[in-house]
Amino acid sequence: MTTSRRFLLAAGTLAVPRIAPAQQAPGVTANEIRIGSTNALSGPASAYSVISRGLEALFKRLNDHGGVEGRRVSFIVYDDAYQPPRTLEQTRRLVEQDRVAFTFNQLGTPTNSAVHRYMNQRRVPHLFLASGADKWANPSEYPFTIGWQPSLRTEAQIYTKHALAQKPDARIAVLYQNDDFGRDYLAGVRDVVGARFDAVVRAASHEATDPTIDSQIVQLQSTGADVLVCGILPRFATQAIRRVHDIGWRPMMFMTNVSISAGAVIQPAGPGRAAGLMTSAYLKDQTDPAWADDAGMKEWRGFMRQYLPEADLTDNNYLYAYGVGSTMIHVLRQCGGDFSRENVLRQATNIAPMELPTLLPGVQVQSQPSNYKVIRRMHLQRWDGRSWVRFGQAIEGSDV
Repeated sequence: MTTSRRFLLAAGTLAVPRIAPAQQAPGVTANEIRIGSTNALSGPASAYSVISRGLEALFKRLNDHGGVEGRRVSFIVYDDAYQPPRTLEQTRRLVEQDRVAFTFNQLGTPTNSAVHRYMNQRRVPHLFLASGADKWANPSEYPFTIGWQPSLRTEAQIYTKHALAQKPDARIAVLYQNDDFGRDYLAGVRDVVGARFDAVVRAASHEATDPTIDSQIVQLQSTGADVLVCGILPRFATQAIRRVHDIGWRPMMFMTNVSISAGAVIQPAGPGRAAGLMTSAYLKDQTDPAWADDAGMKEWRGFMRQYLPEADLTDNNYLYAYGVGSTMIHVLRQCGGDFSRENVLRQATNIAPMELPTLLPGVQVQSQPSNYKVIRRMHLQRWDGRSWVRFGQAIEGSDV
């Protein structure tokens, strides 16, 4: 049975809107903007379902304050269970039946790969995907598709450069999901290692539907690798942290920044087991006391208290939702009342450098028609057994 969430709230007293012609603005009426999304509300990637919950709450707050140009936002989310055929089915439903203005923050690399050609053929904006695949920054071929978070491939390059700076003779193991998401990590390692790749890198893949990755961990340990780079989903990240520790393997270990939630990943694995784990960050860590009095985090905590009081505040997916949702709301306001698909895309790809409450210092969102990489800077950080601790300077992805 299809699971769906439909979010539609009255906006109170409405200002007189500026209306684009109906034929230019599917999903837009005098009172409403319909936005669609798909997420893994069930299945192996369901830890990410809270992102949609956070976005629903953010749009609720927007509507409680009058919406955008007098229009309330109707946010429709369908469950694809992280299955690409279902993503295509549900995306077609959003575009052809629900007649959404555009889709926003659809989750996953393999799932978005199933629909990005369709969205571009239909000329429907496919905005700020919940995926860091490098291929979403390709405006010449897919102008209607744009990501939001930093490139996974750039992330892997950063890990490899840091590892080799510390261990010039390192033997590197890569554990990756066997799809475009995971393969970006393998490609990033290859970018840095170059011609030595076959000599110094050993890799093991798994399917998103596999029950465990225990055998792959044991296989990689047997290679003698002293560095481990992981491009895997949260439930496998928990398994990997636990298994690496329990078999006595002590590599320099890097985890994709989409699988580092203190609540959803680290706590189930055991905070002590994760000590020394490294990752990259562009979001603030809500568990870090350094942000206790930070104005941006106070804003986020106030929002959570009012709109998501039962939520797990250690889950950084809510921080992610606040950041990407704030970017989308900024774009809607920048539209100036013209919510035609052409103008929405124009505004989404013309964001002047902008700070957000939940982003780390020195990290901004921005976009240009020729550069769809919205977040381009990251910090390295290490788990100290209790929280993430940043070290070094912010790294510009284009410099890697």
